Amino acid sequence: MTIVIDGLTLTSDQVLRVARPNGGRFAAAELDAAARAKLVAARAYIDANFMHDEAPLMYSFNTGVGLFKDQRVLMAEMAEYQRKTVYAHATGIGEPFPEDVTRATMLLRANAFASNYSGPRIEVVDRLLACLNAGLHPVIPQKGSVGASGDLAPLAHMSGAICGFAEAEMVYKGRRMPAREALREAGFEVDFPLSAKDASALINGSTVSLALAVLAIEDASRILKHADIAMTLSLECMRGELAAFDPRVHVARPHVGQAASAHNIRRIVEGSKRCSEAARMTVYPDESRAPGKPPAPRVQDVYSLRCTPQVHGPMRDALGYVGKVIGTEINSATDNPLIFDDGAGGYTCISGGHFHGQYVAQVMDLLAIAATDLGSISERRLARLIDPTMSYGLPRNLLAGKRGLNTGYATVQCSMSALVMENRTLSTPGSVDSIPGKSNAEDHVSNSTWCGRKARTVVENVEQIVACEILMAGQALSLIEEQAREHPIGKGSRAALDALRSVVEPALAGDRWYHHEMIEVLALVRSGAIVEAVEAAVGPLE
Repeated sequence: MTIVIDGLTLTSDQVLRVARPNGGRFAAAELDAAARAKLVAARAYIDANFMHDEAPLMYSFNTGVGLFKDQRVLMAEMAEYQRKTVYAHATGIGEPFPEDVTRATMLLRANAFASNYSGPRIEVVDRLLACLNAGLHPVIPQKGSVGASGDLAPLAHMSGAICGFAEAEMVYKGRRMPAREALREAGFEVDFPLSAKDASALINGSTVSLALAVLAIEDASRILKHADIAMTLSLECMRGELAAFDPRVHVARPHVGQAASAHNIRRIVEGSKRCSEAARMTVYPDESRAPGKPPAPRVQDVYSLRCTPQVHGPMRDALGYVGKVIGTEINSATDNPLIFDDGAGGYTCISGGHFHGQYVAQVMDLLAIAATDLGSISERRLARLIDPTMSYGLPRNLLAGKRGLNTGYATVQCSMSALVMENRTLSTPGSVDSIPGKSNAEDHVSNSTWCGRKARTVVENVEQIVACEILMAGQALSLIEEQAREHPIGKGSRAALDALRSVVEPALAGDRWYHHEMIEVLALVRSGAIVEAVEAAVGPLE
């Protein structure tokens, strides 16, 4: 599959097809023919009219950067200036970004050029796409960008790699090596010289932040249906009340996301006899009420069950807004300065601030906050599942083996609580934090790269928490299957449990290496198999 970029119509789904393999293969990317023609024409005008020593000062075309904006760079020095611009900004530190972030960054940077507002040579776009399609992945350190003037440090490392700088590195065919060696091995001309504006175009713009955002949104979207499924399994375990999900309730407070979550729960639990007063009369192993004494009426459940739509819903709605902002960013020019058709057969150059990543920073903070709360309420249900006094009699720690000799799933819940605490720190907004840099030339920055990095970590943590809720609720349902056989669970719940059991067997003989099944259920969630099974049983979820 080939994705054609034109700077105007690239979608998140297309970015994902290039960034992540499908069936072991990445989609290729190429430049749209009409966009190519426009880029070539614009650059021809720039070379003919801007590239001489008497031209007016135009930031980064023929001037230094930052506070050297008034210092002319002579044409005789231009090639060296481009090279030194990349060197000066290659100040990233820390572990390199994962492959999907690097690939998304390369594609998104090329797409920004395709809009024909940046003015680089067409050879720069071709080099980016050629490296991407060849699987030449620059080693880009994760730390060092403030998100204005763009992601300068990480993009400089990307640029140095595709240009064949001796100091840069690439990953090629699974091996990390000097960029020059990787380019040579892939059959590329090793040295790729830059011309006027090329370096500035490559490193300007919050494109790494954007790549992180696109990937985080995809992963967060995958969690939502799984979170509703996980909650429903927990609800069935604890024989909960269904009244809170009545559609009439959600008409009274008509938020779209909240109603969607309630709708999903009703669909998943359809046909359940477990969530009933009759099922609550069944005595579970750890229930302590006197023989023959009926349980007190439930009336309503605790918040982590009853208020699920009111917590899952806001994340749905937040993702709608976040996706809209990032969809706009994907097809935006984030360079400085920009060139514009002057309507008279030429181009004019205007300095602006599109490199500033505040849009990305703020929506990544919003995503982190919403996802953190989703993980928090899931973990509270986990805590109830292991405590008979809160789970209405489920076996303590969801243990089937000899007590004392075995510990059960309390340790899994403990690890998930660690992720919740980590998320609470990571969801502290970073977009409100700004430190002036470069001699105060950049006196307000967005911190967008950090916001994207921490949002992605939060989402990964929540995915594991929700996966473990499915794991532990499944364990509870298997433990009480015999006692509750007269009260079957809903069609969707059964489908989810069967999908889980196709990969992870219940722990019916005591403790085992729980880490393995935690990873297995996470992979199952990421595969989408649980949602597919549920939707096959009850129809599409929202």
